[in-house]
Amino acid sequence: MGKGGRKQARRSAFHIRVDEEPHAKRRTEMLKKYPEIKKLYRFEPRTKYIAGATVALQLAMAVGTRRWGWLPWLAAIYVVGATANHSLFLAIHELAHNLGAKSVAGNRYIAMMANVPICIAYSVTFKPYHMAHHRNQGTLGVDTDIPSAIEGLLVTGTALNYWDHSARKAVFMFFQIFGYALRPMFTKPDLVPFDKWIATNWAICLTCDALLVAAYGTTPLFYLLLSTFFAGSIHPTAGHFISEHYVMDGTAETYSYYGVLNYLTYNVGYHNEHHDFPAIPWSRLPLVKEIAPEYYDHLPQCSSWPGTILRYIFDDTISPYSRMTKDPSKVTGKEW
Repeated sequence: MGKGGRKQARRSAFHIRVDEEPHAKRRTEMLKKYPEIKKLYRFEPRTKYIAGATVALQLAMAVGTRRWGWLPWLAAIYVVGATANHSLFLAIHELAHNLGAKSVAGNRYIAMMANVPICIAYSVTFKPYHMAHHRNQGTLGVDTDIPSAIEGLLVTGTALNYWDHSARKAVFMFFQIFGYALRPMFTKPDLVPFDKWIATNWAICLTCDALLVAAYGTTPLFYLLLSTFFAGSIHPTAGHFISEHYVMDGTAETYSYYGVLNYLTYNVGYHNEHHDFPAIPWSRLPLVKEIAPEYYDHLPQCSSWPGTILRYIFDDTISPYSRMTKDPSKVTGKEW
């Protein structure tokens, strides 16, 4: 992901989209030209097996490392635990799109299983917020993927010097999991009313947490909780949180990454392809680019998720305001 044209000043306000968001228009054009893409619309049964194996790995690691010394234990958390839990984040993302089973209920139960090593029940509540992100990309107050005003105020500002700004962005990246977890609660707290599915999600997570502590003590639980924290912190896989929609080049608002980390993250790097065709599962997203390369090869791309984290921290022109938002005059009030 290059730096684009001439150097710009630090942003203190979001980008404003001039045209409509690109994905719906591109999808219409592509389906007209390549109707065979519709054959890729199907669920991926392998998702439940991969997620199940990852859950088993995490539980085995949590128990098996409980008597390790501090340094190897923390290294295992960062290298194995955080990578595994981040993979489970993306499994839950796939299941939120109903791409892991035939039924909605089936996808929910698989997602709850994938949620167990994360320890905090979120798989049910994640779906409505994520669907709003797809339907209303860039709409302030609706798309909770966009940093809030308080985040912009705390992280960046024209009065900060370069090093203060970079230090604040580094702190934000270190604790970004809390931003993603808490932002929806403040932006749209009434979107997901408490129901039996949320209750079931919490019951499964808390029961598994309690059984783990009862059988093996608190150390395995801390292994899993720290794995969740580092999975959303300064970790190679967490670079996709920034790379997907932060405006890094020109006015492009979605970026794809085609590197090896896709093998660990359900091809979430194929992000333009995913937003163009959210009904296509992870295993078939590369086929979209193969069928219609002319729609993607010219788009700005992310070459490195870790590199994107470093650029976010040290490039003074990049900030929480480096997001494309919808022209307020075009918001109809019917965004939900």
